[in-house]
Amino acid sequence: MIYPEVPVGAVLAGSARRYGERTALHFYGRELSYTRLYERAGAFANALRENGIGRGDVVAIHLPNCPQYAIAYYGILLAGATFTPANPLLPPADLAAQLADSGAVAVVSWEAAFPAFAAVRAQTGVRLALVTNKEQALDPAARLDVAGAGDFEEFHAGSPTAAPVVEIDLHRDLAHLAYTGGTTGRSKGVQLPHRNVVVNVLQYACNSAGARPELDAEGGLVLGEQGPPEEFPVRYGTGAAVNVTPWFHAMGTVGGLNVPLLSGTTSVLHERFDPAAYLADAERFRVTTMGGAPPLYAALLRHPDLATRDLSSVRTLTSGAAPLAVELIEALRRRFGPEIVIIEGYGLTEVTMGATQNPAAASAVRKPGTVGLPVADTEVRVVDGEGIPVPQGSAGEVVIRGPQVMVGYKDRPDETAATLRGGWLHTGDVGVLDEDGYLRIVDRQKDMLLYKGYNVYPRELEELLFRQPGVVGAAVVGRPDPEVGELAVAFVVAPGRSADDAEVIRAAVNEQVLPYKRIREIRLVEEIPVSAAGKVLKRSLRELLR
Repeated sequence: MIYPEVPVGAVLAGSARRYGERTALHFYGRELSYTRLYERAGAFANALRENGIGRGDVVAIHLPNCPQYAIAYYGILLAGATFTPANPLLPPADLAAQLADSGAVAVVSWEAAFPAFAAVRAQTGVRLALVTNKEQALDPAARLDVAGAGDFEEFHAGSPTAAPVVEIDLHRDLAHLAYTGGTTGRSKGVQLPHRNVVVNVLQYACNSAGARPELDAEGGLVLGEQGPPEEFPVRYGTGAAVNVTPWFHAMGTVGGLNVPLLSGTTSVLHERFDPAAYLADAERFRVTTMGGAPPLYAALLRHPDLATRDLSSVRTLTSGAAPLAVELIEALRRRFGPEIVIIEGYGLTEVTMGATQNPAAASAVRKPGTVGLPVADTEVRVVDGEGIPVPQGSAGEVVIRGPQVMVGYKDRPDETAATLRGGWLHTGDVGVLDEDGYLRIVDRQKDMLLYKGYNVYPRELEELLFRQPGVVGAAVVGRPDPEVGELAVAFVVAPGRSADDAEVIRAAVNEQVLPYKRIREIRLVEEIPVSAAGKVLKRSLRELLR
């Protein structure tokens, strides 16, 4: 594709002019139109600049999903500053480490999470702190009085709403300084210029709409003519979705905020994932798309309301963060019908958000168990330990090359060099490419087990566990053993099942695999621990084993 040379703020600028008074965000009764969102973002940008914060400065957003998050996000970028997301549930020490590493000079925090920041503020370089809460999300006229922080709404209430004119180097100035999830180690700051973010937003938005990017008369970014209705039935400015994907995660910022805005989607924001509330609003708002990580779909499938709610408006199901088990895909097709379009994607923070996605057109080929094809202008290889491509159908490390690949990790030249080798991003994920170029993720290299020198991939065992009656959640990790290396231990969610049932499940799986791959123990648990983005926290499971 040809990507217009514009900053990320052009996403909101173009959409505001195109969709005007259409609702961009709905939050428990409060509605924020596209026009109003752009005006408030412009006011926040001007207020930042009036306080000496602009190009080159880093501003942290320490909020859950809410209207203030979107206002602050676009306001930061329109001011020429750099956005860094901070999970509002981070413990104080981790929050201090991230804010110090990012060099953040300002933070927008949630009132309930602010004490964690206040406890470590002296360890950071933050000179401006703003605070907001749910009451203010519902009524912007509400005011807060929190020691050590300014009121978010009051801060920009009187500022001009026209976005400031700011010089931005699209290829050098950072739009995002995002931090890796930390599921396998310490978080690292991923440097993403404006160009990366715009490219990745367009790679996914254009695939979803069968379109090409354009600029409006004033330089705003818009999607061009949409593909035919029979292939892309949800037309611009008609879509709706319930959004529970956290915006402090790459999948949320790009796929859950920027991409929907480009197509004129109304996003219904929920504070947290509650299956009953999610399904109620999916029916009420006639959602056209449902999206999230695999645990979301697993929870919906076992909720009784899924069978009774009118979800006939849903045309597309999207999934990311981890591969969907084939059993889940089959169950979703049984509920929504064979014509439902299920789109999986694959990515990581180091590629802004994503690198592959299934085709979105209704008649396109999608292969269950794969995460699709490389998105536009992106190359994917599967290589051995020497970086040499492996034979087709063989497993190896997934490496990526494309315009959305990060500049590098902040202040970590050795780790940057180790990850960006030979012009390719080395993901640490094990994958297989088939004859048509579809990628299947086998597992994380760090999750792979070694049993007597043999490679054991937990995902293969997890797929088999999901196929057993009564199993609604599964994760496999290795328990160190001095004689053989590692033994496969499965944590399984199977409501109402006993220890005897667990042995039956274990035997059923082990009958289908080679002896060295066998599960040695099953532990029945009430839930599998996952991150805010829906990734299984295998580190936590290994700690339970110890």
